[in-house]
Amino acid sequence: MTRRSALALTTLLSGCGYHVGGKSDLLPKTIQTIAIPPINNLTVRYKLADRLAGALTREFIARTKYQIITDPSQADAVLTGTILNFTSFPTIFDPATGRAAGVQIQVNLQLTLSERATSKVLFTRPNYDFRERYEVSVDPGQYFEESDQALERLSRDVARTVLSSILSAF
Repeated sequence: MTRRSALALTTLLSGCGYHVGGKSDLLPKTIQTIAIPPINNLTVRYKLADRLAGALTREFIARTKYQIITDPSQADAVLTGTILNFTSFPTIFDPATGRAAGVQIQVNLQLTLSERATSKVLFTRPNYDFRERYEVSVDPGQYFEESDQALERLSRDVARTVLSSILSAF
């Protein structure tokens, strides 16, 4: 292979369209601010909506260039959400006591990101399911309530997944 052929091949291959994943931003360039108002909660699970909104806000601030604000009337886009369902059920039982040793929580969400000025829907998921598991000590003397930590992990997972879905338009 001649030097000229090698140079041509290198030039051709360098323009193949390869780019680092996770760096695309498919939202309109007019979007500079996003409001994340409180999430509606149709369940009886206390503070779950606050955790989810907080996790979404932190994730947007950490991973994007958008300014996150609280007032939807001042934002370019608004991310609205509703917690449709929350369930918690045992998955593992201690054979000696019959008590639950593992629990799974499941949250069903409805999310929509809309451009405020035009009401154009930029992203929507009408039925988004998330799950998290945690263990329960079978020894009452060693019992430590783990459900709050599981909800925190679930909130972070929701935020990461939602943001990745919005930015990559999946």
